[in-house]
Amino acid sequence: MLVRKATVLFFIFVSRGKKMTSSRRHHLKSLMLQIAASWIEQEKDDIEAAKEAYMSENCPAPDLSGDQAALLEICKKLHAAIDKIDEARYDAEAKVQKTDKELEDLKLKVIELAGVKKPALKKVRMSADAMLQALLGGKHKVTMDLRANLKQVKKEVKEEPTEAVGDWRKNIEDKADRKKMFETS
Repeated sequence: MLVRKATVLFFIFVSRGKKMTSSRRHHLKSLMLQIAASWIEQEKDDIEAAKEAYMSENCPAPDLSGDQAALLEICKKLHAAIDKIDEARYDAEAKVQKTDKELEDLKLKVIELAGVKKPALKKVRMSADAMLQALLGGKHKVTMDLRANLKQVKKEVKEEPTEAVGDWRKNIEDKADRKKMFETS
């Protein structure tokens, strides 16, 4: 964490100033890293001192000057204290795991509720030839003139003779004959 702070400070320092030579920049960076390394060492020493202070305050050295029965009693008390601490540690770990699982579930719910947002499509103006050239590469020379490939369809106008429309009784008799033909077979 301290190394990150040092590098951030370095980049802020570099970005504010005017242009500098690379050797000067490397020299400054090495100085910053040396400072960060000393900070890390100091932090380690502080943590170690805090551990020692906690242990001396909460766990005084046992008095081992006594007979065997007194030592056995001290051992039993230590085992009971260790068991209590282990139970408390186990309970704390179980709580942490439970809350971590709940956090993951909530994150998934948030993602589900937000939904997957599709990016807006951009309008691209590109001819079919340009698309094929982009897909196939510059080697292939494919022209795709879609209008040239279309068939020419001529519209034919049907002219029905007026005589066939005139006699409607004849049409009904023809249809009745067809019906009888299907019924007999």
